[in-house]
Amino acid sequence: MNTVQKIATLTLMLFAITVSGFSQKSHTPRPDAEPQNLVRGVSGPIGSDNSWANFSLLDAIPGSGLYPITSTTTVFYFGFTAGTEADITNMVLYTTARGSLKVTAVTPVKLGGVSNPSIILTNTSVCPTQPLSTANPCIVRFDPTSITLAPANDYYLIVFFTNNTNNSSLGAAQPRTLQSTLGSTFFGGQDLTHLTVGQSLPGGADRATNFLMYVMTN
Repeated sequence: MNTVQKIATLTLMLFAITVSGFSQKSHTPRPDAEPQNLVRGVSGPIGSDNSWANFSLLDAIPGSGLYPITSTTTVFYFGFTAGTEADITNMVLYTTARGSLKVTAVTPVKLGGVSNPSIILTNTSVCPTQPLSTANPCIVRFDPTSITLAPANDYYLIVFFTNNTNNSSLGAAQPRTLQSTLGSTFFGGQDLTHLTVGQSLPGGADRATNFLMYVMTN
């Protein structure tokens, strides 16, 4: 009788362990999906465009260049080739109708939870490879922006660099050949980050992208 009870008890224990194992497996969180490019970013050798104090940078993301990928977040990656600190007064993303410069939506862009970050480029936790150069650019990932990019629109990332000595020696990564979908231009002495819906940008991209290396899902 005792032998039968022991066998029954052992069977129940094994069943409980098996069920527990399946339960734990079913609740194991799935890893996040791999980041995907939303447009063709920068590849190949890069050059450097220096001195950004008191400039508004415009980086254009044309809707016509978007890959057929849907994401509720958009993440921007900036490349730096020179400098010790990047001081940003403000940065925003403007949405326009495709082919238009009239703003239809304004979305804040942040790094470290703020739209006016100072990026310490000599910090090896920010830029592991020192010193910065075109051979060793520092790629900085901005915070995810809650926006789904659509082919019917164009998008303009505007960053105004504070007028100081730090930004005077700042270097922007830029492709040496026009192989990227991304484009750029800049405006001196103007902070263009405060446009409202209905206003228009003073111009569109007319050269290869500056700073903006990749636009990704994460």
